Amino acid sequence: MSAIATDGLTKVYGRSRLPIRPPGHAESTIVRALEDLSIEVAEGEIFGFLGPNGAGKSTAIRLLLGFLHPTAGSATVLGLDAVRDSVEIRRRIGYLPGGIALYDSLTGERLLDYLVALTGRPPSRRAELCDRLELSPGTLRRLVRDYSRGMRQKIGIVQALQHDPELAILDEPTEGLDPLMQRAFYGILEDLRSAGRTIFFSSHVLSEVERVCDRVAIVRRGRLVAIEDVEALLARRKRNVEMRLTGPAPDIAGVAGVSGLAVSDGRLTCQLAGDMQEFLRAIAGAPIADLTIEPAHLEEAFLELYRDAEEVPA
Repeated sequence: MSAIATDGLTKVYGRSRLPIRPPGHAESTIVRALEDLSIEVAEGEIFGFLGPNGAGKSTAIRLLLGFLHPTAGSATVLGLDAVRDSVEIRRRIGYLPGGIALYDSLTGERLLDYLVALTGRPPSRRAELCDRLELSPGTLRRLVRDYSRGMRQKIGIVQALQHDPELAILDEPTEGLDPLMQRAFYGILEDLRSAGRTIFFSSHVLSEVERVCDRVAIVRRGRLVAIEDVEALLARRKRNVEMRLTGPAPDIAGVAGVSGLAVSDGRLTCQLAGDMQEFLRAIAGAPIADLTIEPAHLEEAFLELYRDAEEVPA
């Protein structure tokens, strides 16, 4: 069974239901927040949902949780219908919303107790999570109104995962965390994956999606641009090559995968795609003083896919 599956999931805002517009009433603007999204998330994987702000990521999550009803299409979460079974879905999963709002008048501990009571499941992972995210007992006894942005985000992560849900839906989970806490959070995700839990990870931070996710779906203006294994996506990206020379430049113009070749003032630059073996043979023996080959990054794949999408008519 898939942890999450959507089929043509669509959400349109602004469509007027009135047959006649009242005098002086401006015509509403139709916004297609999400259009024809079809994805499948396997159990036990960390699935990245990637796109810039306004791409439709949060709308998709709200549809999965039943906070919004789709204009068209359907979605299932843990085999349950996202509209008909939304209450049961929210009981069984963990959810971290983007820009989480907390009850400022409660202490951190009372807040966590209240939220876990809504699920009806014991907070079996709370102590471990608080320890790894450096939330001490003294900190948890303080009022939430006194928490920094980073501490609020830590509380948000703990409340989403403390009851050890089989599926966690996390919207921009590292927002406000310092680099050390980001590293601790990535370790938590790895342990959850090892335990067979599923993570749906929405983010616009390319480097962290590349670091932790097995597969990624890329959305743009509410539409799916690509869905692929992260490793396969990176394998197709072009590497940036820079070479500083002490003599004549090697002849690599006809080497497979080389593009954008430029030689000037003892410096050679190009891009390299695919297998590197032919390229390495071609530069063997060249008078190279320094060589830099930057590994492919998800950001380059992301931008290239977006450029391709721009060329496709709407």
